[in-house]
Amino acid sequence: MGKSKTKRFKRPQFSPTGNCQAELAAAENGTEQEEDDGPAAELLEKLQHPSAEVRECACAGLARLVQQRPLLPDLARRDAVRRLGPLLLDPSLAVRETAAGALRNLSACGGFEVCDDMVTKDIMTPLVALLRECSAGLDSNEMCPQEEKDRNQNSVENIANEAVNVLWNICECSSRAVSVFNKEGCLDIVLKYLSRFSTSMDLAISVAYCLQTVTEDNPELLKAFGASALRVLESVMLAPVTSMEHILLKTLLAGTIWNLKGIIPSKSQAEIISAILKVLSEVLEMDASEVVLQMKEAGEQRLRSAAETEETQAHANSGLATEDEEMEEVPRRRRVRRKTFISDLLPPTDKELREAVALLTAQQTALEIIVNMCCSEDPSDDEWEEELSSSDESEAFMEEESLREDEGAGQLLSPLCLSHEVHAALTHFLIPRKVFEKTAFPNSTAVDVCSKSPTWKPVVRKMNTVQWRALVCLQSLVSLLEVEHLGGAPALQALARHLSTLLFAQPDFAKHVDFLEAISSALRALLQTMASQNIPQCMTPDQLMTLCRAGVQSGNVGVRVNVVSILGITGSVLAKEEGTLETLKTIGCFLLEVATKDPSLVVAGEALDALFDVFADGKEAERASVQIHLLSALKEFQPVFKMKIRKEGRGKHSPDQLCVLDNVKMNLRRFVAYQETVEKRLTT
Repeated sequence: MGKSKTKRFKRPQFSPTGNCQAELAAAENGTEQEEDDGPAAELLEKLQHPSAEVRECACAGLARLVQQRPLLPDLARRDAVRRLGPLLLDPSLAVRETAAGALRNLSACGGFEVCDDMVTKDIMTPLVALLRECSAGLDSNEMCPQEEKDRNQNSVENIANEAVNVLWNICECSSRAVSVFNKEGCLDIVLKYLSRFSTSMDLAISVAYCLQTVTEDNPELLKAFGASALRVLESVMLAPVTSMEHILLKTLLAGTIWNLKGIIPSKSQAEIISAILKVLSEVLEMDASEVVLQMKEAGEQRLRSAAETEETQAHANSGLATEDEEMEEVPRRRRVRRKTFISDLLPPTDKELREAVALLTAQQTALEIIVNMCCSEDPSDDEWEEELSSSDESEAFMEEESLREDEGAGQLLSPLCLSHEVHAALTHFLIPRKVFEKTAFPNSTAVDVCSKSPTWKPVVRKMNTVQWRALVCLQSLVSLLEVEHLGGAPALQALARHLSTLLFAQPDFAKHVDFLEAISSALRALLQTMASQNIPQCMTPDQLMTLCRAGVQSGNVGVRVNVVSILGITGSVLAKEEGTLETLKTIGCFLLEVATKDPSLVVAGEALDALFDVFADGKEAERASVQIHLLSALKEFQPVFKMKIRKEGRGKHSPDQLCVLDNVKMNLRRFVAYQETVEKRLTT
């Protein structure tokens, strides 16, 4: 219910380096809350040590420790934020970087409450000061000798990157942090970082993530976006693409520019929207599986070449050594153990791996931006509280069912809208086709190759995520675009067969919750569109019940809502056909069980709504409702449902959900009255 927001990105974590093995080992072993002599207390105490090296190691240890969620309350109790904050301005650059890294991990792992607490404890004051100092430091480096300039610039950029990540995490979770961002002029600072994208890509990408966050629903900041700020964004967007990371940067900035559409003159709206979707189209056009395979092979070739060069150099050196020198050299060489598998040598920061992940992340981001472009704001409460004046509950139910059929209602989703400019750009750049292509399973060869390498194995998850996001995006497009812009009835039927194939190609599809939620959402939207256009549906009753029986066992409420809605949509179509009595009885019994036994009020409400759709009309539906004793079951459940709404609804559900549930409660009363007339007519 409501606007589909881009999901919170899983944050890349800060990885401390240096000679801090003892502190890191202690942090990693501290899996349970301990007394004052535990790792948290010891590391926090060392933050005040006179030695910069000790302070650095303590920060590095805390960067690992904060990733263990059970320890977060203990760290909060010991005031870790207030102790780490001053170290952002420590005289040692290494301490600044590791302190920022610890705060980055804390803000990424702690979630909304921890980030809000960080703002309460005034982390923004030293953080903004650090960002300003880094900006000044990058400028001062321009006057240094080249060697010193490179060394200092790398240090300052690393610190700035950690600090921007802290800023991004906190601003996403705290409106107070966004207010500080606005008032302290952080926009100018981060735009200066962004302008250095050609030499500081990591920092630029972190800034782009941050900008995408702070420009969303922030009118105050939009006023600060003058011509110079827009020129910085334009320079990055128009620069020739040099890498997959640059593609990710441009994709993120496309999302930022979409957020800025409110300050763009009306005459330029179409041009800007077209430019945004051109970037997203080009990203989705790329074959990520092919790129992954190319990058994997390139990485292995690079390591083979390095190994051959090392071996050639070793032979050359051995030829020059005397017999005594060779005797001394052998023990030293034996200490270097050669690895057997090339893939084992790939470090986590391997450039080919980074490039592959960057493209997959860009495609995921592009799909999320398209979803948000397609979504409108939530409907007002008044839309959910429409009352009918008729005192005849049976007639009222039939009138409302007629309205629901005419308006395509009957689903607990917010209405979607699409401006002419967005609609034109989506179709011009063939976005529906490209999204459809991304819904396929990842290339099996790429999956096999990545699965065999520990460092590349996470790429498989990234490929799956792109598929899941494509399915969610497909749902939005199917709900929005006219049938002809989706390719007509044959294309929708082919899409239905494709989704069914995806679903049933995995015997254990119910175990993959993200996939099941995404594909059930897409199927729900597609079947709703096909039903509204009287396009024959392609799922067999057996397939339908297999999906629904698996779906209602899911712990994910969204999955359960989707499958009962799918059952309601399909059942309402079957109710108007001949010879569907037994199938309708199966559907009715299934929905009754979900409505009366599911622990979630939202799922129960959706199941009742589906029952109303299935048994609202049709001779077969009327006969089926009588044979499964639908009326008596609903009469018995009616007071239970009302009591659940009264007792559980207010504390556990949003106002929008409560409005929908109240509407279901009202329709239940009317449907019971309608069923009484049906049963009386059929039994007399």
